[in-house]
Amino acid sequence: MRMTKRTNLAMRVLMFCAVNKGRLVTKAEISGICQTSENHLAQVINELGHLGYLNTHRGRNGGVELGREASAIQIGEIFRQMEGPVPENDCFADTDGSCPLVEACRLKEALQRAAEAFFASLDDLTLDSLICNNKALQKILLPDPCLS
Repeated sequence: MRMTKRTNLAMRVLMFCAVNKGRLVTKAEISGICQTSENHLAQVINELGHLGYLNTHRGRNGGVELGREASAIQIGEIFRQMEGPVPENDCFADTDGSCPLVEACRLKEALQRAAEAFFASLDDLTLDSLICNNKALQKILLPDPCLS
């Protein structure tokens, strides 16, 4: 299964915040490390805030931080919320919505079961399990103290 850019960014943001626990991180910091535009990142941060994964703080000294403990954030749950359901119609995304098989197609149900199995396989993962003792990730996501 292919992850959307939005879900990919959501995971990067959450990992960045988890590794930088105890301080507010800025959109600019995340954007620089994750190599994405601040505008696209703002949309993802906003959604993660509405879903309760992030606390956002506005203003000059604002930023974002995890809204829950990393150990309480299930990766499967994030994927379900960010990816949304498997399309109910036109599984193969025909451009004009004219698939004549929609009423009798069993592939649609099989794809929905496969997507759920994919999400379920991520349910045992927590954000904490992705970052804990991951020195390589920390090296990438922690600020360089020499630059401060």
